[in-house]
Amino acid sequence: MASGTAGAQAITLAFSPVITRLYGPEAFGLLGTFTAILSVAIPIAALTYPIAIVLPKEDNNARGLTRLSLYLALMISLLVGGVFLVGDQALAKLLRVEAISAYLLLIPVAMFLDSLRQIMEQWLIRKKQFKISARVAVSQSLIVNLSKTGVGFVHPSGAALIVLTTLGHALFAAQLWLAERRWAAPDERISAPVKDKQSLRALAHRHRDFPLYRAPQITVNAISQAAPVLLLASFFGATVAGFYTLSRTAISAPAHLLGNSVGNVFFAQIAEAVNEGRNPIPYLHRATAGAFAVALLPFLTIIIWGGPIFAFVFGVQWYEAGVYAQWVAVWLLFSLAARPVIATIPVVNMQGYFLAVEMVFYCA
Repeated sequence: MASGTAGAQAITLAFSPVITRLYGPEAFGLLGTFTAILSVAIPIAALTYPIAIVLPKEDNNARGLTRLSLYLALMISLLVGGVFLVGDQALAKLLRVEAISAYLLLIPVAMFLDSLRQIMEQWLIRKKQFKISARVAVSQSLIVNLSKTGVGFVHPSGAALIVLTTLGHALFAAQLWLAERRWAAPDERISAPVKDKQSLRALAHRHRDFPLYRAPQITVNAISQAAPVLLLASFFGATVAGFYTLSRTAISAPAHLLGNSVGNVFFAQIAEAVNEGRNPIPYLHRATAGAFAVALLPFLTIIIWGGPIFAFVFGVQWYEAGVYAQWVAVWLLFSLAARPVIATIPVVNMQGYFLAVEMVFYCA
């Protein structure tokens, strides 16, 4: 899992010096504004039920959760699409993001596609097929970055980045599905018939802590992380938002590399440990300390020399983004160290407490 995520992030970082010299801060600002809105909408799409796919002891119930997640994602995405179809201009004016008003209809499309990606990814995590997810992550990253580079030579605009990002969600979901079908026997696939299944209503009720607590928590967290981009775009324009977007994107690469690997693998391990009656605390302590220790050196480097590093790697026009990155690195270092704790929360049924903590910090 770590090697696949590392490969995907390495590809993205390798293409970044070329892409940043093709598109510029304004284009990145438009993409950042679009992805900020999308990040707030994604947890709503399937009400975070895909995260629960790893938890049931029986595959039948896990498959039931995949269907529940799929139906919810489709219905909610269509509902959001209808709202945007009727009032996209009014919403863009309300959010002060008129620059991307023409692309708001892509939000529900990307919501649904990302839900498909989450469903497939969680099923593969459940089956401990980390190699499949890793290979797909590398392949998807290569294709998307090649597309951004190629299009950048012809039409280097924010619109191009937004469209390619949406297509990237579709590509990721499709590749995971095709890879799962090649690997799994018919009775091991996510699409296998469900026998002696619980009703979808019963499954929804049994895992109701996800829509009641986890979905609001992730949404509140997404709002807090999206707010800087939206506020910068609203008050200072797309260029300033672009500086912040690149700083966040570049520094998030090692954070996602370690965080997703630690979080996904640890989630499967901690769920198995709890199901078998073992104490999860020793696992949690080791994972938290390990994540912090591994992340300290690269993040400390950015905290000290962010500006010069960004100017050298991405071009002199991005020096200010490096200054932003010095502060973003402090935030993401501690966020990464908390990933094992966050992965443990749904397993030990503390999602209500987590929502309360998130609300306190958000309001503060």
